Amino acid sequence: MQHRAVIGLGSNKGNRKFYLQLSIRLIEWEVGCVVQASSVIETPSWGFESAPFLNQVIVVDTALSPLELLDALQAIERKLGRTQKSTVVDGKPVYHDRTIDLDILDYDRMSYHDDRLTLPHPHIAEREFVLAPLRELNINL
Repeated sequence: MQHRAVIGLGSNKGNRKFYLQLSIRLIEWEVGCVVQASSVIETPSWGFESAPFLNQVIVVDTALSPLELLDALQAIERKLGRTQKSTVVDGKPVYHDRTIDLDILDYDRMSYHDDRLTLPHPHIAEREFVLAPLRELNINL
């Protein structure tokens, strides 16, 4: 059975455009068919002071379950050099530069929550770097 996932991509370390392109290629090989892709936009870092990000949103048809998709995306992040995920210190997230960040924004319009994944992504409304590409693709989450 095929499912539709909306994935946010971001990179602010190294050759940012290369990491976005390579992550999409790896997603096509390991996750499923990319059926839509927004333009790439440059935005300031969010939640920490750092180099600007290149951001993009893609829509993927996949046979993977939400947690299988999460595992596959995290494996791609590691392949592309991501070594550190965001952490929480004193109740506040601490963000780090990253070669690639892959976030599941939506999966079949499903509501889901456990200790690893919340769907839809809980911070969509706060992040213009996600909202602008979603508007471009005419996706309302």
